[in-house]
Amino acid sequence: MAEFNPLIEKCDFLCVHEDAVREVLDGMPEDEKLYDLAELFKVFGDSTRIKILYALFERELCVCDISNLLGISQTAVSHQLRILKTNKLVKYRRNGKIVFYSLDDDHVNKIIACGMEHINEEPKGV
Repeated sequence: MAEFNPLIEKCDFLCVHEDAVREVLDGMPEDEKLYDLAELFKVFGDSTRIKILYALFERELCVCDISNLLGISQTAVSHQLRILKTNKLVKYRRNGKIVFYSLDDDHVNKIIACGMEHINEEPKGV
């Protein structure tokens, strides 16, 4: 069995496990789906959008609330919300002249919760 060297981060000799590779390839989604997944994760790569998502993880808010909470303009908030809405991460509802935003569904809620759980974990021993 190939030994793992954490300093080099590669096997010490070439040993391809054909059955493992075939199993993964058989279950691998189409490139287009993986591209879409990568694009979705890019949306999470902006700290302002993450702050908005976390705020909406806590509760439904209007643009004015989010703007005040983050200390940025309503225009900037609206721009970020448009990106989040396009990527099906937030939804909105109108109440008279006020538009309230919330996370789109439980999947988004779980992504935020799992992400927070992950970053708050104690590092595992190496």
